[in-house]
Amino acid sequence: METSPSADYGYLRTLVFGLSQNVLDPSRDYLFETRLTKILRNQGMTHLEELVRHLKVRKNPVLERSIAEAMTINETSFFRDSRPFELLRTELLPKLIEARRHLRCLRFWSGACSTGQEAYSLGMLMFEHFPLLTGWNLKIEGTDICAEVVARAQAGCYHRIEMNRGLPARFLVRYFDHQGENWVVKPEVRKMTNFRQANLCGPALPFNRVEDRFDVIFLRNVMLYFSQETRKVLLAGIHRVLAPDGILFLGSSEQPADPSLWTSVLAGGTCYFRPRRPS
Repeated sequence: METSPSADYGYLRTLVFGLSQNVLDPSRDYLFETRLTKILRNQGMTHLEELVRHLKVRKNPVLERSIAEAMTINETSFFRDSRPFELLRTELLPKLIEARRHLRCLRFWSGACSTGQEAYSLGMLMFEHFPLLTGWNLKIEGTDICAEVVARAQAGCYHRIEMNRGLPARFLVRYFDHQGENWVVKPEVRKMTNFRQANLCGPALPFNRVEDRFDVIFLRNVMLYFSQETRKVLLAGIHRVLAPDGILFLGSSEQPADPSLWTSVLAGGTCYFRPRRPS
C-alpha cells in the first residue's frame, strides 16, 4: 500500500474511538497505513484517502467496525508474565477452592483475550496443579472486540512459533495435539473455555446477570489507550460482576481509575485487586 499523506487521520481516529474507546495519539497515525492494508485490498483500494472518502459518502457499519478491530492490539502469549499465574497456583486458587468447596464452581474471565492463550493458560494451570477440581463446574470465558482473533481462540490452533513463547515444554505434549506445523489444544482443556466477540466499552458489559459473577478476572494491558472516564466506567462494571472475594489482575502499569472501589494487594512480585464495598 502506498503512503497516504492526505488521508484524514483525524476522521479515522474519531471513528475508532467511537466504536472501541481506543484513544489513538496522532503520533501513531502511521499504524493506519500498516493495519488497514488488508481492508483496503478487500475494498479494491490503494490509498487511505479513498477509504475515508468512501466512509464519508456512505455509512457502512460493518466496514467501520472492521477498521476499529484492525486498530486493536492483539499481543499475547502463553503464561504471559508468569507471576500472576504463579500467584494463583501457590496462594490465591487454594483459598478460592476452599471457599467454593460446597458450590464446586469457579468462573474466570479473560477480557480482551486476543487469540486465547491467556484463557488456555488458566485451563492448563488448573489441570496441572489442581486435580481435586475434577467434577467441578469450571468455566473460562474469553471475549475480544476482534472477530478474527476470537475465531482463532475458538479453534485453539497455534503455530510452532507461538508455542515457543512462554509455554512450559512439558505442557506441549500433555495439552496439545500435533498437526503439521501447528499444535491444537486438546478437547479436555477446550471444553472448559468459551470465546465470543464482545466490546468491553459497549452500552453494557457482555456479562451483567447475577449468575455471571466471576471469581477471577484478567483485564491485563487492556486500558492503556482508554480515556480516564472510559476506564472508570469499565472498572465499575467489572466491580459489579466480580465476586466479593474475587480477584482482578490488571497490567503491570495499570491502576483502577476509581481506587475507592478496589484494594490493591502486592504479592509474589505482582499486584492484584480485591473489590471494596462501595461506601
